[in-house]
Formats: sequence, C-alpha cells, structure tokens
Amino acid sequence: MSESRIGALAGGTPVRDALDGARTAIAAAGCETPRLDAEVLLAHALGVSRERLLIDRDLTVAGPAVRTFQDYVRRRSVLREPVAYILGTRHFRHIELGVDGRALIPRPETELLVEVALTLPEGSCVLDIGAGSGAVALALKDERPDLKVTGSDLSADALALARANGARLGLEVHWLTADLLEGVPDEFDAILSNPPYVRDADRSMLAPEILRHEPASALFAGEDGLDAIRPLLGQAAARTSVRLLALEVGAGQAPAVVELVRAASFPLVRTERDLAGVERVVVGERA
Repeated sequence: MSESRIGALAGGTPVRDALDGARTAIAAAGCETPRLDAEVLLAHALGVSRERLLIDRDLTVAGPAVRTFQDYVRRRSVLREPVAYILGTRHFRHIELGVDGRALIPRPETELLVEVALTLPEGSCVLDIGAGSGAVALALKDERPDLKVTGSDLSADALALARANGARLGLEVHWLTADLLEGVPDEFDAILSNPPYVRDADRSMLAPEILRHEPASALFAGEDGLDAIRPLLGQAAARTSVRLLALEVGAGQAPAVVELVRAASFPLVRTERDLAGVERVVVGERA
C-alpha cells in the first residue's frame, strides 16, 4: 500500500476505499482470495466482525488501525504470509487455536481425523502423532471429554504452541515429545496422525504461503511422500493394544497406504473422502 494511500487513511477513509486498495495489492501479488483476505484483515485491524465491516456504511479506517492494516496488507501481499499467521488464530471445528510458524495451519480436511475418533468407545486412550498446534488432540478432547488424549510431536516449538493452546482452552491433553512411536508407552487404543506426506517433487507446486512460512519438517516426506508413514506403521504393527489407526494422506496416496496399513496387521481398512472427494484419511481397524 502506497504512502499516499496511508496518508488518506490517516484522515479517516471509508471502509470501501480501504478494501479496494488492499484487494488490488493482494490480487497483484497472486493471492487466490484477495477480496476475502482484505476483508478479514481489515475487520481484525478495526476489531469488528466481518459482517459489520460490510454493512456499516459509516465505518471508517483511522488512527492506529491505519498502520496496523497497512502492515497486514504488506505481510500478505509482499511477504505472502498466510492470513492465519497474520491474525495469529485459526478456527478448527468448535475451537479457536493460536497459530504461528512453529506448526502447520490446521486444514478443514484434517477434521476427518477427529470425526473418525468420535466413534471410539468411552474412556479410550488416544494418541495424536505429529500434533503440531494441537488441533486434532484438542478438538477431540473438546468433543469427547471422556477420552484420554495425548498429543506428541518431535518439535519442541510445536509442542510449546500446543501446550499454550490447551492451557488457554482449558482442555486436559497430555503432551509428549517423541519421534513417531519411539519411547511412547504402549497404552493407546487408537492412533491418529497427520504426518508429513508431500512428495519432494511436488515442492514447486506449493503456494508461496506454504513454502515460505510453514515448517518444512511437517510437510515433506521423501520421493513418494511416505517416508514418515512407513516407519510409523512398522512401529504400530507391534502395538497390539491399538485397535484403530487413522492417517491423513495426500491426493493419490490412499491406495498405497491402504496396503501398508493392511500389512501392519490392521485387516479392516477403509478410506474417508474430504469435501473435494479426495481419499484423505486411511482408517485401519483390528477386530
């Protein structure tokens, strides 16, 4: 956003004009949803709902909100920072999570892992491997308080974020530093995981928002995207107490993962499709 635009805003500019300038800058940067991004960022800068932003014709942008909004637009358009990181929050199912560059931004398709686990018997012990921001573990605990939920991650930074989210939400989830199942107690009835699964060759296909800002260790998993899934299933095969296993996978990976899950002594295998029709979660069960 230009300095002249900032100067105009300083005197109090109508929301429509502010949005027009921001939308132009964000669109020019190649972002896919410039109008939505501009509206969400301006609403946050003004401390109002997006609905009020759109219906209150007397609302203007002035004072400290000018610089705040200008900085948001710069981060979105120049740095291509994800909106969720700029705002510092992300809604996931029924909870609001704090998010930043220490962990992946929770995606809607990952909610499938929670949905699978909602069917578990009362009092089951559940482990969420690669917990990141804590989205799956915390959402599950929020909806099924009877479950004993643990979230694990190899990243100390990600676990610090997850712990902070759990404390703020008042949800009792145990957090554990671990590399997959190494050193993890054999006490779990179910394992959930959104592991790294992006193929190395697909790196160039990812948006700048992902490549520049989200942690690579939580994204990439070798030539076929299964470098984290194979050892996890190898370890899970020996955990006979585990009755259910659910893994998020990339587009086109489900057939291969189904065979790997079956080979890990989970004979009952199915897939769950996301809203785009992609086989997104592979579920293995033991009778």
